[in-house]
Amino acid sequence: KIITNQNCIVGGLNIAKEVFKYSDKKIKFILKTKDGKKIKKGKTVAVVYGNAGAILRSERVALNFLSLVSGVATKTRKFVDKIKGKSSKVYCTRKTIPNLRSIQKYGVRLGGGLNHRFNLSDEILIKDNHISIDNNINKLVKRAIKNKKGKKITVEIDNLNQLKKIMGLKFDRVLFDNMSFKNLKKGIKLIKGVYETEASGGINLSNVRKIASSGVKRMSIGQITHSAPFVDFKLEI
Repeated sequence: KIITNQNCIVGGLNIAKEVFKYSDKKIKFILKTKDGKKIKKGKTVAVVYGNAGAILRSERVALNFLSLVSGVATKTRKFVDKIKGKSSKVYCTRKTIPNLRSIQKYGVRLGGGLNHRFNLSDEILIKDNHISIDNNINKLVKRAIKNKKGKKITVEIDNLNQLKKIMGLKFDRVLFDNMSFKNLKKGIKLIKGVYETEASGGINLSNVRKIASSGVKRMSIGQITHSAPFVDFKLEI
């Protein structure tokens, strides 16, 4: 039996199943719940039947995947629950474990969050480092517009002066990075629905509801992937 040692949003059951099947195709993996369900400590999430050696050979890898995906889903759900009733949505970032981005983003969806860019090639993202190197945010955005080739353009700003320099240009989204709540509200008011809005940097469970009340539509939160605690599962024979 695979049992959870804590309350959580479970995720990664089918991945665990494939791990056991990889060890021995004759193993039977019987689900007792399904991904995305909120479960309590002590709940049996699956029962595994088969050769004992094959089961034990797969145990740690299977539980690690379960722990990882469930951890991301559980952390994400905490943020989602905090902003119930608000128009803002919780998004993940690219801050994921190497080679495990897909399953971590899957965990975010199980927790009620949404997926952001999978990588930088999905759209044009003008970041603070790009602005620092070029030293002309208006010129940089115009160049991106000229070469966008159908891709969305997001411009990251960390002060309102930067926003004023690009107002009126035809791009898609403003990313307010590490902005004070006061300036975030001012920025959203300046935009007046012209651009999609996103906030990032320093968003945690203590301030996420307040930030959502600014009217920002998207909140990208790195900690739901890079800092999500693993959920503790055990396998008992």
